[in-house]
Amino acid sequence: MGLDLDPLKKEVEGLIKSAEDPEALSQIRIKYLGRKGQLTSLIKQIGQLPPEERPKFGEKLNRLKAALSQAIDDKIEALKSSQVKSAIGPDLTLPGHRPARGHRHPLTQILEETYRIFLCLGFAIAEGPEVETDYYNFGALNFPDDHPARDMHDSFYLGPDILLRTHTSPVQIRVMKNQPPPVRIIAPGKVYRRDADISHTPMFHQVEGLLVDYEVSFADLKGVLTSFVHQMFGANTRLRFRPSFFPFTEPSAEIDISCVICLGKGCRVCSQSGWLEILGAGMVHPNVLTEVGYDSQKFTGFAFGVGVERMAMLKYGVDDIRLFFENDIRFLRQF
Repeated sequence: MGLDLDPLKKEVEGLIKSAEDPEALSQIRIKYLGRKGQLTSLIKQIGQLPPEERPKFGEKLNRLKAALSQAIDDKIEALKSSQVKSAIGPDLTLPGHRPARGHRHPLTQILEETYRIFLCLGFAIAEGPEVETDYYNFGALNFPDDHPARDMHDSFYLGPDILLRTHTSPVQIRVMKNQPPPVRIIAPGKVYRRDADISHTPMFHQVEGLLVDYEVSFADLKGVLTSFVHQMFGANTRLRFRPSFFPFTEPSAEIDISCVICLGKGCRVCSQSGWLEILGAGMVHPNVLTEVGYDSQKFTGFAFGVGVERMAMLKYGVDDIRLFFENDIRFLRQF
């Protein structure tokens, strides 16, 4: 018969481990530990062993019986505990899964920084409808019906005189028609044009500014924009003003800043020029002031416009505007 009980021990332990309910464990106890079980039958055969082997085998058999009995009891308790936990819900003592943290969108961050800067400069925030009339979008801004400047914007028309606004300048007209000078506002919002590539989208965000008061000069415009650029891109950022044309401002200018990538030394981003275009601006055209009921002999003003996506691309080194709208979490979590 021998003293090797290991095969029997491994057999019973395997059955206990795989048992899925107390009933199965009860059957294992009866089969191996009951009065007619296999271990009990081995006890009855001790008398057939040589006298010197009987004590050792009996002791070993008793230890195995006690260990298997305890293993069955432990498994029954574990199954009962598991059933209780599943009935009352999840085990709150287990470590939880940390949820992914959200982040403000990079365009939202740029907008909030823009608001902060201009609010500190004394500007208020004004908003208006995204669906506009031709009058507010073009006519009141000194665009004649046959003026070629209208062709600068491939617009989304919803009717003969209704369109999705191509800039936030209509907000300036609405404010001036309802508020006497002085006026000092920024007009942020979505604008729409028929354009789509790595640097343009059919919908994008714009912030336009307007200041009208007594004796406002181009020097005031330069001072405000210089302060804005230095706070947004750093105090060492240089500006240059180039003559340009917009129907609603005279004189008009395009504003460039020193390349934020190469710091003005010349690189692929700035086409080796050291400069990047960022703003359009100018003094409000007298015809626009007259149209809203302001006396252009008493009041002057300046206006400017900047693309939010353009600022974000420059500030964060993004080379494809479409990344801002694809909602790729790998891109967004960088901000």
